Parts: sequence; C-alpha cells; structure tokens
Amino acid sequence: MKQGKLIIFSAPSGAGKTTIVHHLLNKFPDKISFSISATTRQLRGDEVNNRDYYFISNEEFLHRVAKHEFVEFEEVYIGTFYGTLKSEIQRIWDEDKHVIFDIDVEGGLRLKKKFGDDALAIFVQPPSLDVLIERLTGRGTDSEEKLAERIKKAEKELDYASKFDVILKNHDLDTACKEAEELIANFINS
Repeated sequence: MKQGKLIIFSAPSGAGKTTIVHHLLNKFPDKISFSISATTRQLRGDEVNNRDYYFISNEEFLHRVAKHEFVEFEEVYIGTFYGTLKSEIQRIWDEDKHVIFDIDVEGGLRLKKKFGDDALAIFVQPPSLDVLIERLTGRGTDSEEKLAERIKKAEKELDYASKFDVILKNHDLDTACKEAEELIANFINS
C-alpha cells in the first residue's frame, strides 16, 4: 500500500478555504490531488457529483459507516453527514500524489490525530466574524435558517484554531494563497 502525506485545510464556512485549496491544486497539479468527501446533503449551485462531493443517501452513508469504509465522518448538521472514504485517500496515493482536504474543523482534527506527522493541519482564519457573516450572506445559497445554523457553527469553530499546526490568516486572499503555497511546498518536500 502506497502512502503519501495529507494536507488539511479547515475553517468555518465562508473563511476562504475552498478558494485557497483550488489555488493550490492549480499551483501543484503534479504533487497534490483533492480528496472528494462523501455527503448526504443536496447539490448546491453548479456542484457536480463525483467532482465536488460524492452525493449519497443517508442509508448508503450509514451502510458504509457500518462497513468501516470511512477514515472519519461526522453529522455536521442535523441529518446531514460528511465523511472521508478510505478508498479516496488510497486512490490519490496510488497516483503518487499527496492528498489535500477542504474539510470542516472537527473532521480536520480527526484526520490530524489519525495521521500525525504525515498530516499538516491548516486553519484558515477569516479577518473577523463580521466579515465571515458578510461572506456567507453574500453567497445567497442558503435559507435564513441554514444561514443562522452556519453562523452558529462558525462561532464555535473559530475557537478550534489553536489546535491546528498552522493558523493561516485570510485577511487578503492573494497573501493567504502565497503563504499557503510556501507551507505546502515546505511540507511536501520535507
């Protein structure tokens, strides 16, 4: 079994982690590959099944949990599960690449605990909670109820920052992307 490294980007929703991860995938296409998470939530916007997420039913998700097919999983919102399939990590390692994650805070910490020094856990910190709320509201993809749920979760997740290997401040996206490039280059070459 081949094994590479894991690069974990976690943050509250709206902090910019997905944008940074996409930037890194374009910067290091021969070195890293995106870990596609499984989820039971519905597709949003222009998302594509098997590219953005593996969209599966609650029944299939729980069946896979029972078969121990996940490295980590969580019920992120009531009735909505997310998880990382073991087969997804292995798929990327078999390509001789390192795995990069765009994952919620608790899932990111579980991966770090499981993989230790083979994982770099990066917390993307937004400029402030107010800016985060502004970004989430500006997306226009969530109902008022879902938006309130995301904001409540974000407030809790900001308290986890110190548990990560690195806090990457996203006050300016270009600067954050450049700092992320340096972190990744140093980690995969160490």
